[in-house]
Amino acid sequence: MTALQKRLGHVFSSPRLLERALTHRSFSADHNERLEFLGDSVLSLAVSGLLFEKLSQLPEGDLSRVRANLVKQDTLHQIATRLGLSPCLRLGDGEKRSGGHKRPSILADALEALIGAVYLDAGFETASVLVRRLYGDVELSAQMGAMGKDPKTDLQEWLQARKMQLPQYRVVATLGEAHRQTFDVECTVSEAGRSERGIGASRRAGEQAAAAAMLTFLRDAEPAPTKAGG
Repeated sequence: MTALQKRLGHVFSSPRLLERALTHRSFSADHNERLEFLGDSVLSLAVSGLLFEKLSQLPEGDLSRVRANLVKQDTLHQIATRLGLSPCLRLGDGEKRSGGHKRPSILADALEALIGAVYLDAGFETASVLVRRLYGDVELSAQMGAMGKDPKTDLQEWLQARKMQLPQYRVVATLGEAHRQTFDVECTVSEAGRSERGIGASRRAGEQAAAAAMLTFLRDAEPAPTKAGG
């Protein structure tokens, strides 16, 4: 824990927060999912500020796509690996045997939980400094916005273009054993009066699957444009 705090550049005044951030639900009921929820929002705001500063020439839509690539699971997994989180994770025996310490979703979630823990321990400015340090080796460029939108971003932009409210996501069910869970997630667009479901190996993956299903429905249901003079 001491070595990890040195790599983070932050010594916790409440070590219990650090311990909880590294605790998977398979290990204890006092796990990191609430901290992950908080850290997801802190990360998004910190990255948004970073991009607003570094890529001042980009319009909102491109900034959103760059941010989506920076906070997606693959990127978070790479950062968590460089940070050396794997041996610090607290996993249940089943999760250990199945290689959970190397699972991208677990490492990405733990990184978000750590950011949430730093926020609670020392405030947003300290958490923002941490995020900037973590992304210090990531080259920020407009080209990152051309790497392809994830379904959640694509759905958000589709709704915003039509001045509709953003979707709401909720976990309907968690299926399977603690070390091999899948998440059943519901995506609701209230103005369309529609909900769609998606299943994934992590909460984030379930949200992406549900967003993809919702976007398919909305596009199929949208009236075709009428031809002038037809």
